[in-house]
Amino acid sequence: MVNRLAASTSPYLLQHADNPVHWQEWGVEAFEEARRRDVPVLLSVGYAACHWCHVMAHESFEDERVAEVLNAGFVAVKVDREERPDVDAVYMNATTALTGHGGWPMTCVLTPEGDPFFAGTYFPREQFLSLLANVARVWSEQREDVLASGAHIAAQLREMTAVGAPLAVTDEATATAVGLLCRHHDDARGGFGGAPKFPPSMVLEFLLRHHARTGDADALAMARGTCEAMARGGIHDQLAGGFARYAVDADWVVPHFEKMLYDNAQLLRVYTHLWRATSEPLWRRIACGTADFIVRDLGTEQGGFASALDADTLVDGVGVEGATYAWTPDQLVEVLGEDDGRTAATLLSVTPEGTFEHGASTLQLRTDPEDAQWWADVRSRLLTARGERPQPARDDKVVTSWNGLAIAGLADAGVLLDRPDLVEAAVRCAEFVVATHVVDGRLRRASRDGTVGDAAGVADDHGNLAEGLLALHQATGDARWLSAAGEVLDTALAHFRDDDGAVHDTADDAERLFARPRSQADNAEPSGVSSLAGAWLTYAALTGSARHREAAEAALSSVGSLAARDPRFAGWTLAVAEAALAGPLQVAVVGDGPVAAEMLALVRASTSPGLVLASGAPDSPGQPLLEGRPVVGGGPTAYVCRGFVCDTPVSDADALRAALLRA
Repeated sequence: MVNRLAASTSPYLLQHADNPVHWQEWGVEAFEEARRRDVPVLLSVGYAACHWCHVMAHESFEDERVAEVLNAGFVAVKVDREERPDVDAVYMNATTALTGHGGWPMTCVLTPEGDPFFAGTYFPREQFLSLLANVARVWSEQREDVLASGAHIAAQLREMTAVGAPLAVTDEATATAVGLLCRHHDDARGGFGGAPKFPPSMVLEFLLRHHARTGDADALAMARGTCEAMARGGIHDQLAGGFARYAVDADWVVPHFEKMLYDNAQLLRVYTHLWRATSEPLWRRIACGTADFIVRDLGTEQGGFASALDADTLVDGVGVEGATYAWTPDQLVEVLGEDDGRTAATLLSVTPEGTFEHGASTLQLRTDPEDAQWWADVRSRLLTARGERPQPARDDKVVTSWNGLAIAGLADAGVLLDRPDLVEAAVRCAEFVVATHVVDGRLRRASRDGTVGDAAGVADDHGNLAEGLLALHQATGDARWLSAAGEVLDTALAHFRDDDGAVHDTADDAERLFARPRSQADNAEPSGVSSLAGAWLTYAALTGSARHREAAEAALSSVGSLAARDPRFAGWTLAVAEAALAGPLQVAVVGDGPVAAEMLALVRASTSPGLVLASGAPDSPGQPLLEGRPVVGGGPTAYVCRGFVCDTPVSDADALRAALLRA
C-alpha cells in the first residue's frame, strides 16, 4: 500500500502526494478495497487555496502517527472539491445535516457502500486521532447500527433532493426580492448581513438588471454602494487588481487572501455593467484592473485560466496568510522614501497599530488621490517591491465552469470598455476549452497543463461555458461560438434534465453516488439549474428555439420558491428572470463600416437585460437572426424585434437609438 496521488491532475491532490497517508483518488477501486479489507472509508475533501486544509494537512496528514492509524483502519480517499463538485455536494449536504454547518476541509466517514455515518470539518491532530479511534471502535463493536445509520442518512438526503412545486419568478416576485434584499443590506458598509462578507456578485447583477428594467432606485443604490465599499476596501487588491474570496470583517478591510477565478470573473462583469449603467470612472478602473489580474496572473500557457491564487504564502517553509499583501508604515517608507511613504500610509490606511496581524495592515483606498500621476508612480513602486516578496502558490487547473465565467466577463468588458485585447483573451480561452475539454462529444470538468482530467462535466460546467460562448458570439459576431454553445446546451437538455423539467447537477449516465445531487442555491457561482436557465434563455433569443425557451422557463420555475424565500441565495436565478421578463429584445445589425460600428456600440450600451445581438453580413451562415435580413438602401441596417414582433428596419444611429428606447 502506498500513496497513489502522484499521477493526479489536481494541484490539491498533488499537495498530498508525499503524505505518509496511503491516499487514493475517489473511484470504484477505493470502495472495493474497503469491502475487501472490511474497513470504513475516510473521505477528506478540500481545495488547493484553502488555508485550513493546509493546516490540517500539516498537523495530521503529514504526521506518521496519524498516518499509521489511518492506513491500518481505513481506506483514505482525498477529493479536490473543485474537480469533483458532485462528490463534494452530496457529502457536504450530509455534513450540514449531521453537524448544522459545513466548510473545508470536510471530513466524512463512509461505509464501503458510500453511505456517510460521520461528518465534520477541520479537526486538530489530537481530536482527529480520538475521532479515528472512536470510529474504529464503533465499526468493530456496533457494525449493524453503523450500517443502519448510514443507510438512513443516505435515504433522508435523497429525499432532500426531491423537486418541489414549480413557482414562476414574476415581475412581482423580483420586486419582492429587492425589498427583502433592502432589509438585509448594510447601508453603512455595503453588502448584505454582517461578517464575514462575501462579494454578492450574482445579487449585484440582479439588482443592476432590475434597475435597468424597472428604474428601481433602491436596486441601483444597493449595487453602487456595495461595489464601492468592496472596491475601496482591503478585499480589493489596490496594487495589482482583483478581489480576494471574502472579508472576515463587516467593513471589507481584512480579506481571506485567496483570489479565485470565479469571483473575479463575475465581479469583472458586474463592474463593467455598472460602468455601462452610470459612466462613473471608478467602475471602469476597477473592471480594467480585475480583467488585467485575470489575464496576467491566472492566464495559462494553453490559453485557459487557472483556478486560484492561494490564501497562504510560504515563508521559511510555513504557510502565512497575508505575507505577500500586508504592509507596515516603515515598509512603505523603506520603498517610497520618508515623504511619499508617510503620505501613502495615510492614503492606504496603513497604521502603526495595523489593521491585520502583527502590526501590519491591508491596503485600502477610501478616497482617490488628488495627484493621479503620483499615485500611479507609487503604486508601480510598491507593486515592484511586493513582487520581490514570497508569492502565493497558484492552483493552475483549468475548470470548465469558471473559464466559462471568465470568457463571459472578458467578452463583455472587451467590447464595452474598448479593450480588444480582452476579447482576444476570451477567444483564446474558448478555443482551448472547446478543443480540450470536449471529449467524444461530452464535456469534462477540468484540465491541467493541457491534459484533460477524467472527471465528467457537471451542470454548471455546461451552463457557464455556454453563457461564456454566447457572450463571445455576441461580442465577435463569430457563428462558431453560437454553434458550440448549442451543442453544449443540447447535451444538457438530453442528460441533465428530467421529463418534468427538473435539472440535476450530474448527468443521467454519470457515476452513481448515494444521492444524485441537485443544488438550487446560487452560492459562489451560479447553480447548475440557474446557469443552464440563463444560457438556454439567451440561446433561444438568438436562434428562435422554442424548446430552449421552454426549458429555461421550467428551470426558473423549479427554483422559484427559493428566489421568493431567500434572494441572497438566488442571485443568478433572479438575474435570469429579469432577462426573461424584459425579453427577448433581438437586435440584428447587418453590414460593416463606421455606421455599423456606431450601431453596434449603441446596442451594446443598452442595459436591457433581455437584449441579444447578432451582427455580420446579411444571411451569415449559422446566425438565424441575420437570415433574410438584407441591407437597406445599400448601407448598414439594424433590425429591432421585441417579443418576436419587429420594427421597421433602420439605417442610421439616431433611428436605432429611438427604436431601442421604444423597446
